[in-house]
Amino acid sequence: MKLTLIRHGITHGNKYGLYYGATDLPLLEEGVEELRQRKLTHIYPEAPLYYTSPLQRTQQTLREIYGEVPFTVVDGFREMNFGDFEMRTLAELKQDPAFLAWSDSMSESRCPNGESFADVQRRALEAVAP
Repeated sequence: MKLTLIRHGITHGNKYGLYYGATDLPLLEEGVEELRQRKLTHIYPEAPLYYTSPLQRTQQTLREIYGEVPFTVVDGFREMNFGDFEMRTLAELKQDPAFLAWSDSMSESRCPNGESFADVQRRALEAVAP
């Protein structure tokens, strides 16, 4: 099996440097336009099956690139839940002791009321396991 991952278009969270993953942000109009322009200059591979996370930004991205193709929503493809850090900027978080503790060992530890990178990896691998 070959799996091609495509990053979603620009959202409010990307534009303003927010830690977000679980929040279901839509694409900004500029994100939609960027995808349309990229589609003109990039070759996106066709596939027999398409999958997205349950988040609207991923489904919008798929439709902008591939049109109205059938696809399957896979809950395990959700992005990381940043818990207490969700929808906050680095400027807001850099004085937060919990954030500083997490950032010192972010590859192993969970965000308060959220996930760790290991949690996300495990969930995604379970989603694609045969």
